[in-house]
Amino acid sequence: MLESTVLIQALLKAWKEAIESVVPSKILIPQGIVTLSQVKLEGPNKAPLELEVQGTLKAFPDPNQLPDKKAEWITINYVNYFTLSGGGVFDGQGQSAWKMNDCHKNKNCPKLPYNLSFNFINNSIIHDVTTKDSKNFHLNCISSHNVTFRHFTISAPDESPNTDGIHLGRSTRINIIDSIIRTGDDCVSIGDDTKEVHIENVTCGPGHGISIGSLGGHATEKDVEGIYVKNCTFIGTGNGVRVKTWPTTPAQLTITNLNFEDLIMDNVSNPIIIDQEYCPHNLCKRDRPSFIKISKVNLKNIRGRQIVKRQ
Repeated sequence: MLESTVLIQALLKAWKEAIESVVPSKILIPQGIVTLSQVKLEGPNKAPLELEVQGTLKAFPDPNQLPDKKAEWITINYVNYFTLSGGGVFDGQGQSAWKMNDCHKNKNCPKLPYNLSFNFINNSIIHDVTTKDSKNFHLNCISSHNVTFRHFTISAPDESPNTDGIHLGRSTRINIIDSIIRTGDDCVSIGDDTKEVHIENVTCGPGHGISIGSLGGHATEKDVEGIYVKNCTFIGTGNGVRVKTWPTTPAQLTITNLNFEDLIMDNVSNPIIIDQEYCPHNLCKRDRPSFIKISKVNLKNIRGRQIVKRQ
């Protein structure tokens, strides 16, 4: 097993050479198991760049071992025409950290790292990799454009708290296709200022389904529009497709052009839910209705079954 510092030094050296290259480059992490501390890989790059991970990367189990308590585990920023591939696994080893996630009752709860954080990623594809047992969100994709996730696998147990699969925010033209997401929170969560999201042929469950929101908690939030969820299967999830907005919200935004088509709900508690009084842990007042306008919600060919145990 390689030492974390050895891999990080080699990876940073290879990354620096790759982003300076004027011809396409590939960085290979071969098969094997490697324990890896935090790493941040940043562009801009001058030519297409691929990171091929064939092995299993393991995070430190104890988040207190991380040198930067506010940073994520693996961060990739400011790259264009980037590919992440290889069939490898990003194992966050989150089991020991999940019990530390008591934010519902502790405002000073510790910041737990995401497995993967992508910021300002454009014209890129992430395919044939797995993220497993993250301590927090599995993948956070912010301020990005034209990114495709294909054959992307997310795996965590149902009881793992706040382990959203893919979270999107302030991004456009995001595709999530032919993927499997099993986790303890939203399979996909869509934040503000996000447009043109296509989710197709995704299996979700366990988890909380595919959520738009929560929205309205901050005055600066912007509109969400053009969300397409098609040919997806939800198995044993708390929700199927959900829109959640805060009441008494400082934000005035619009959520529009939502399209849910050809969905299968297999033993799903709430197949379709639009909640405009979303207030987790009683953190808000309900003295005024939500100012968020929801329009053009299209539902087509949504089928399901519910297993009821006889007494």
